[in-house]
Amino acid sequence: MNLLEQIITSKKREVALKKSVISTNQLENTALFNAKTNSLSKSIINLPFGIIAEHKRRSPSKATINHNLSVEEVVKGYENAGASGISVLTDSQYFGGSLDDLLLAKASVNTPLLRKEFIIDEYQILEAKANGADAILLIASVLTKAEIKSLSEFAHSIALEVLLEVHNLEELEKSIMPSLDIIGVNNRNLKTFEVSLQTSIDLVTQIPNDFVKISESGLTTTDDIRLLKSYGFQGFLIGENFMKTDDPGAALEQFINQLKA
Repeated sequence: MNLLEQIITSKKREVALKKSVISTNQLENTALFNAKTNSLSKSIINLPFGIIAEHKRRSPSKATINHNLSVEEVVKGYENAGASGISVLTDSQYFGGSLDDLLLAKASVNTPLLRKEFIIDEYQILEAKANGADAILLIASVLTKAEIKSLSEFAHSIALEVLLEVHNLEELEKSIMPSLDIIGVNNRNLKTFEVSLQTSIDLVTQIPNDFVKISESGLTTTDDIRLLKSYGFQGFLIGENFMKTDDPGAALEQFINQLKA
């Protein structure tokens, strides 16, 4: 069993346990559930460079990244620097995140928030809405075409946008459907955790222009952004590059200033 399979097995157990404690009715009756959501896709297009900055404490590939900063410090820094969106890791076991992180982010900023999670069940989408998300992530490699369709349509029914993540042409071809807003190419192989920007370059022309196109993972320099932008990408999800610093917001601001130059 590879790491991704381990994560999904753990996630199924986690969701089953959560369902036994907090009902869907409880989630639907939270204060934030009927709050207006902000469009992540429009923000990517309308703000310069379309950067989605990530709050990420650790990862299976890098262990500890940054445990020293509060969620509020990080997300406010990102918003002030001009992020188009903020991705919040909510997986606890492998990434050290939680739904509390998402809730705190919602209380701190107005920037669109993406719940970064291994979503396999509609229950997790209700959780996302109840805790302040504006968009959810679906990972094509762990879902069937039917599951992508049902989960993305459900997300739209409660006013959440959908970022669909792919790693290869096979995943992309099975996933293209009207209930997606953003298609992201992850440059990291989730089985080996190796990274190559060529993955994005190879797939960008296969993504219909109906969708906002973003590149994810392994983006470390402004040259990476300029290169991928020249191929047609509109947005870029960047996490470790900023989170590994003492001041992620300042690191993002410096990054954007370099892009402007």
